[in-house]
Amino acid sequence: MRQHVNPLSRYFQLPKEIPGLKDLFKNPKLPIHLDIGSARGRFLLNLASVHQDQNFLGVEIRKSLVESAIREKNLLGLENLNFIFCNANVSLEYWLSCLNNKQLNVVSIQFPDPWFKRRHQKRRVLQPKLLISLAKALNPGKQIFIQSDVLSIIDPMIELIELSNCFDEDIRLTTTLLDSNPFKVLTEREEYALIKKLPIYKKMYVRNYNSPPDLENLYLDN
Repeated sequence: MRQHVNPLSRYFQLPKEIPGLKDLFKNPKLPIHLDIGSARGRFLLNLASVHQDQNFLGVEIRKSLVESAIREKNLLGLENLNFIFCNANVSLEYWLSCLNNKQLNVVSIQFPDPWFKRRHQKRRVLQPKLLISLAKALNPGKQIFIQSDVLSIIDPMIELIELSNCFDEDIRLTTTLLDSNPFKVLTEREEYALIKKLPIYKKMYVRNYNSPPDLENLYLDN
């Protein structure tokens, strides 16, 4: 899915209120897997049907894809899954701050829109402010997973995550395991990349005990 929208446009800079857990899930006490950039939601639809002991929330900036994903999860009767239409960099911070600090279990950012040009860097999904919000919401030992088929997109994500000093590469997962998706469920873009024999770059990080840095210390020069 490569239908770009400009996240810096005025429309997408308006914050949207994300419902509380009681409104999102039948059992709001389950651990949460947050997927940022969930597209049509096929990854989470498949994952939520297998793992009924977890809640899954997909966040997506393209409204039509969210509406399609919600229709499908309703047809499947998945009460541990929901989707939200919003700009993650504008609307997620407050919602994350309201979570029980033990509840957010995994964050995944998979195949984000490839804003290639350097002048478009601020349009990329993983911005410093969002990363700090995720670091605050994730307890030590919890995970963040990133993957892309574009090296120039994954490299700045890796650099930003490692610059934060809040995450360590998950030594429990070897390179061999990361040759495949650690969740055993593929995204649509991942399936496409494999069919086209495109390289897929991925990293799993685990939250450490370090405090998040000041925001100004997280901006990259590239």
